[in-house]
Amino acid sequence: MGFKDNLQYLRGSHNMTQEQLAMLIGVSRQSVSKWESEKAYPEMDKLLMLCDMFGVSLDDLVMGDVRNGIAMSANHVEDGLPKAPMPEMEGSALPQDITGYEEHMRKFDLMIPTGVSAIIFGVSIGNLFDSDNSILGNSDANEVAMFLCIAIGTLVGLALLIPAGLAHSAFKRQHPYVEDFYTESDRAAARKVLAIALIAGIALIMAGIAVNVWADETLHVDEGWPSTALLMFVAVGVWCIVFGGMQYGRLDIADYNKESEEQHVQENGTESIYDKGNGAVCGIIMITAPIVGLTLLFCFDGGPHGMFWMSWVIGGFLCAIASIVTGLIKSTKSV
Repeated sequence: MGFKDNLQYLRGSHNMTQEQLAMLIGVSRQSVSKWESEKAYPEMDKLLMLCDMFGVSLDDLVMGDVRNGIAMSANHVEDGLPKAPMPEMEGSALPQDITGYEEHMRKFDLMIPTGVSAIIFGVSIGNLFDSDNSILGNSDANEVAMFLCIAIGTLVGLALLIPAGLAHSAFKRQHPYVEDFYTESDRAAARKVLAIALIAGIALIMAGIAVNVWADETLHVDEGWPSTALLMFVAVGVWCIVFGGMQYGRLDIADYNKESEEQHVQENGTESIYDKGNGAVCGIIMITAPIVGLTLLFCFDGGPHGMFWMSWVIGGFLCAIASIVTGLIKSTKSV
């Protein structure tokens, strides 16, 4: 077997299309097609990437027979005594993270919940300066202090959310396809983290509500520090829930590849009318949410019980509902 046959065999054994292989190593599909038709030959760095990806040696890939290498690796001999055969695998080696997906996603999964929690935390500190029960008493500085706390929390949150989002979009453009390299043990560990995060997050939010109710019923205080305590518990609880969910979601490589493909379709101007409509609806909702929240904050003393921040939460839920409805409509039309 030569390079052409070896490459076709390795690609086929991994159920990988020419386009997917091209995306993994950063070349065009036409380049892979030329390699397999012997009209061109890859450069050395691409050959080494192929060796790392498929777990074969350079000699076997270029001049040997990779099937022999696989058979030998499955039944190798040590000290002259043959070892028990290894379980037969679909391909030459376990898939590897050659794109840096794991490192990128771990950083992304940390920045997003931290950014969201920073905004909530800023609002919680701002409630300490509520005019009805401020730690400064009846002072003209209350409104300024509240604004500064909320502004700082928002800026810190955006300083994490915006770069994280931009970096993730750039990563998806650079690596629109990632081969699934996670094992079942990885998925089991992620499910465990998700379960712990959900339980801890819900428990923290319930504890915040309990403190708020206790202060209202026992101390007859429903503004100021009780709201701060509630939102602090909520901030940590939200962090746990979002972090656990994203840690589990990162293992869904198929969903990542699907999102990347949809992004590619959008960037090439072939977005469906349903996706455009969903984007417009979500855009209107997310523009309206901060307007309503800021209006309640500065014109109506934060709204009922200082719950102006709920406008962002409601906006997120409405966007999720719009996306679900759009998906159902698209699936119905496609049947």
